[in-house]
Amino acid sequence: MKNKTFGSALLVAGTTIGAGMLAMPLTSAEMGFSYTLALLFALWILLSYSALLFVEVYQKAERKDAGIATLAEQYFGITGRVLATLSLVIFMYAILSAYVTGGGSLLAGLMPFLGDNATSVSIVLFTLVLGVFIVISTGAVDALTRLLFLIKLAAFLLVLGMMLPLVTTDNLLAMPLKDFLIISASPVFFTSFGFHVIIPSINKYLDGDIRRLRIAIIGGTAIPLVAYILWQMATHGVFPQSEFVQIVNNDPTLNGLINATFQATGSSLISGAVRTFSTLALVTSFLGVALSLFDCLDDLLKRVSIKANRIQLGLLTFIPPLAFALFYPDGFIAALGYAGQMFTFYGLVLPVGMAWQARKRYPDMPYRVLGGNISLFIALLLGLLIMNVPFLIQAGYLPKVIG
Repeated sequence: MKNKTFGSALLVAGTTIGAGMLAMPLTSAEMGFSYTLALLFALWILLSYSALLFVEVYQKAERKDAGIATLAEQYFGITGRVLATLSLVIFMYAILSAYVTGGGSLLAGLMPFLGDNATSVSIVLFTLVLGVFIVISTGAVDALTRLLFLIKLAAFLLVLGMMLPLVTTDNLLAMPLKDFLIISASPVFFTSFGFHVIIPSINKYLDGDIRRLRIAIIGGTAIPLVAYILWQMATHGVFPQSEFVQIVNNDPTLNGLINATFQATGSSLISGAVRTFSTLALVTSFLGVALSLFDCLDDLLKRVSIKANRIQLGLLTFIPPLAFALFYPDGFIAALGYAGQMFTFYGLVLPVGMAWQARKRYPDMPYRVLGGNISLFIALLLGLLIMNVPFLIQAGYLPKVIG
């Protein structure tokens, strides 16, 4: 039992930690470490809470292996299923677009000899090479991911080991350059705590055991929280804020983050380690999301009796994000922001609504998340706020983040 709980916690942590953390230093460059720390803790609490709401709702699921769209249909009918499915598919397309854009940026930094075409060629190569593994088989993706994850972990530890000794207190104490940046950055940060798509799997794996599910979720999300704090401490603490902001404003991409690392430290070894970690984080996240979207599209087509082979599914999976990346090569942060909007509905608004309905239908449920209906209302308001942050930025009510 303990091994299953520990394994589930690691599954939560592995799903959570991905390429979203690469955008954190760019998005929070003008915000300062203290406000960044506050945002990380707030979103960790909020998304752990929403995950526990799923656990609460699963107590009355029609079957243990029910997916989240099935749960949505149970409480809101076919409309709930359609909204849950659409939000998930759009979320995966948006975040895949961000990964393709970021991957192209990193590869372009390695191929300056291509001149003005470097970014476009790199975007196509990144998508084509990795897309082949998705089309071949899940086994091919699994084998590649296992290898790259170990290298990614080693690269991350190397980055922290080299950068943390260079951290200064003055850099960490830098204050925000604009008001309300902590709100503007929330959609991008929100995606970095996204693991809710695997809750059905661990619920089934742990036989619906509420206690072990809670331990797996809280423990599993604590691991990424610590990793994010150390990552933000390394970047905010090494870079003088004014210089960092100037550099990434000139190049608001992951390649700009690597150039800033080199200029701040003067070490090609450190900037090379950051590039290696960033590339592997993007690749492993890309593979996981692309495989999920590939399988999701396959399932959707089967439901409407449309047969598609793996090549056709591959084209449906990769053409939209590839098109976005080619037309908006600097849209890494923007794509993550759109992904945050969709995930806010799927990972926060939806579980709040289902928990509200479940509590009315089944007032005798043995487990309820702490806070009562007041907490549900507060979580709903926060979710609606985060979903509307991009619109508030466009309207000029909130400041823009870098990127």
